[in-house]
Amino acid sequence: MDHFPIFLSTKNARIIVSGGGDAALAKLRLLMKSQAKITVFAAAPVPEIEQWHHAGKLTLVTRAMEHGDAVCATLFYGANEDAVEDARTARLATEAGALMNIVDNLHDSQFITPAIVDRDPVTIAIGTEGAAPVLARAIKADLEERLPQSLGALARIGKTFRAAANALPFGRARRDFWREYYYDAGPKAIDVAPEKVMPALRSLLNTHLAKTARAGHIAFVGGGPGDPELLTLKARRALDEADVVIYDRLITPEILELARREATMIDVGKEGFGPHTPQQHINALLVEHAQAGAQVVRLKSGDATVFGRLDEEIDAVDAHNISWSIVPGITSASAAVAAIGQSLTKRNRNASVRFLTGHDMKGFADHDWNALARPNEIAAIYMGKKSGRFVQGRLLMHGADRNTPVTVIENASRADQRVLETTLAELPTALQAAQLTGPALTFLGLAPRAALGAATTLKQEEFA
Repeated sequence: MDHFPIFLSTKNARIIVSGGGDAALAKLRLLMKSQAKITVFAAAPVPEIEQWHHAGKLTLVTRAMEHGDAVCATLFYGANEDAVEDARTARLATEAGALMNIVDNLHDSQFITPAIVDRDPVTIAIGTEGAAPVLARAIKADLEERLPQSLGALARIGKTFRAAANALPFGRARRDFWREYYYDAGPKAIDVAPEKVMPALRSLLNTHLAKTARAGHIAFVGGGPGDPELLTLKARRALDEADVVIYDRLITPEILELARREATMIDVGKEGFGPHTPQQHINALLVEHAQAGAQVVRLKSGDATVFGRLDEEIDAVDAHNISWSIVPGITSASAAVAAIGQSLTKRNRNASVRFLTGHDMKGFADHDWNALARPNEIAAIYMGKKSGRFVQGRLLMHGADRNTPVTVIENASRADQRVLETTLAELPTALQAAQLTGPALTFLGLAPRAALGAATTLKQEEFA
């Protein structure tokens, strides 16, 4: 992020525009929506700027900008449409302490003006770091279509009611009140008539003042394999409403970004055979925050019900009579098998699939190796990067074919996903050569579908 987005107060601030042509016109149409005091320096301004001057919307000085003209200015726009003159006036503005923007010159500007969706006082700014103005305009057009014109009126009325709404306890109680106003009671009232909105607000406040505080609750949420677009709508809603998010190590930053900025974020990451947060500490955190009345999201990678020690956490909260719910997620096996164009079951091949762990709390897990070694058996091994040699030895010991296909998918569904295609005979060597650092899932008995092409997978020799 090269440009940090902020909303700068322009009330009674001085803004200077140097230039009087089309570039200046475009900026002035936007700037005149503010309460700033605008001064334009232009020796030959277009008629519209002269009309705005005579109407008192801005001050026009019909000469080029000179030293001292930018004193006390907050913002400066160089819109001369001449590189030399823009550089000269920008230097004068910078010397006077104003933030400086040169139209269509990102490199030499100190700030950029984003595309704006205006539902005053609701303002949405869209920026692309100057890389894709067409995309910014497309997003603006989409938002303009989605957001009703009445939104601004609702926000203005709501703003006058904020002091009254402060009678509600800070935090969730107020958020619930305002959410119901903006998404239900307010739109219904304004559709009838604008004068109906204030009575609706008073009635809604009385209803919320009479409500008892919502009890603490824990939602065990499956965060999916990593791609935020694979989150369920219910998972996204839970994140949006959470006061506290207690998340695992494998949850991606993109998913954490979906939580409210005000939410308390607690990392309880565990790493196989490495640093980890004790399960008892995680249980205690869940109980502590829920008993304090928080809406807690326990965010687990993949699906919360698959190898997530969910039952231990449910037992802990049940012991304190705390309410809970489960929001399913896409487990890594589903994302990984999609990445190689296969299915977990197939007629005349396998009617069942096994989900296994490469290790458990005490080390390597034990499984029905005799059954797994049979032809056409399919298994998905979670957390198995460090157990390749063990798995290979057990399967070969029980008669598995050395040429059984094995596929390892690292970072399934993510931008840095890698697919390693090998065989049971070469599994330990392939894993060592690949130097996998991200979460990986191993499929026994499945190879990438040939139609995917060589570009989607990495053979063992490519890691050598």
